[in-house]
Amino acid sequence: MKLVFFDDYKLGIVRGDRVIDTAPVLMGINAPTPQDLINAVISEWDSRFREAFLWVQTTDNQGIPLANVKLRAPLPHPGKIVCMAANYMEDGALKEPRPINAFLKSSDSVIATGETVVLTPYEATIFHHEAEIALVFGRTGRNVTRQEAFKYVFGYVNFNDMSARGLHPNSFYFHKSFDTFGPMGPYLVTADEVGDPYAMQMRLWVDGQPRHDYPISDMGHKIDRCVEYVTATTIMEPGDMISLGTNHQGIGPVQDGNKVEQECGPLGRLVFNVTDANKRKWPHEIDKRMADAVAGRTAR
Repeated sequence: MKLVFFDDYKLGIVRGDRVIDTAPVLMGINAPTPQDLINAVISEWDSRFREAFLWVQTTDNQGIPLANVKLRAPLPHPGKIVCMAANYMEDGALKEPRPINAFLKSSDSVIATGETVVLTPYEATIFHHEAEIALVFGRTGRNVTRQEAFKYVFGYVNFNDMSARGLHPNSFYFHKSFDTFGPMGPYLVTADEVGDPYAMQMRLWVDGQPRHDYPISDMGHKIDRCVEYVTATTIMEPGDMISLGTNHQGIGPVQDGNKVEQECGPLGRLVFNVTDANKRKWPHEIDKRMADAVAGRTAR
């Protein structure tokens, strides 16, 4: 299923070009915030909500046109956003994956499709889009083995790990955790509907110009290894997410006035705008210097 928050954070199911309100089966949930609500649904998905949501779809044949609602982030404030670093083979340029690495990104960075990334006034050398898929945990996991990893995956979501470069010599967090630097959505798609995540293709456009276009199968450390690695360090709870990295061969700058569109299989199309009070400019093209450096063709 494709799950969404819409309007004043009603939880819905997307079917075709319409959204079905799930309120009739959400009575009695103690959920002070929208994130608490989606966490509760994820936690009890198999035991309670999968069948309940299927029932809602049979009783509401009309729904509401998607064009008539405001979509919110499907995970408005995840407990943890863990991002994998340099986790792609760069279209086969690397003979083996780089050493596995990850960092925490602030949950306050999350925005929804249709919203705006606000570039920080700090003097970054450039701002980059990084189109990624993120997996969402469906159950509490600690020291999860690779063999058990997919049992912990509830679903997947489009995520963009927006990045400011040149602000700190070795801090991922400071480059990536500014408010609005985590566009997400439009849907949270359950793992059964996604099927094989490695069969998906990630694409991104800036003002209609193609940038990212890579297969998820190019991932270096695969999903099972990422789950193993992250849960060896920290407990992951339902609704927490691991963003699985990007292929840098299509990376490029974003700047004031840009419209960015990101699409990956059944995860839908994430759209966001960019604004910059300082009106900084960079060439409107793929950043070949960064692409070559990450692929090992030149020194960073």
